[in-house]
Amino acid sequence: MQFLPILLMVVVFYFFMIRPQMKKQKDHKKYIEELTVNSKVVTTAGIHGRIVEVGDTTFLVDVGNGVKIRFDKTAVALDASKAANAKTA
Repeated sequence: MQFLPILLMVVVFYFFMIRPQMKKQKDHKKYIEELTVNSKVVTTAGIHGRIVEVGDTTFLVDVGNGVKIRFDKTAVALDASKAANAKTA
């Protein structure tokens, strides 16, 4: 009977903290795998650009004026074209 409150706390932590974080990571991984050439993206550093080339673990992103930067796939935070469409809707 003494362990019931501790067990209850573990269950609450799982459903309110651990499980949502795991779902968010899974959704982000799926999103990264679905990105293609010409997708507009925003990196975790806040750099906006368009994907020019997709590699195994990297993206080549055109940030304007012909400047291209290679980013690790995990550095992409969100799809700018979807975010722009959501704002206008």
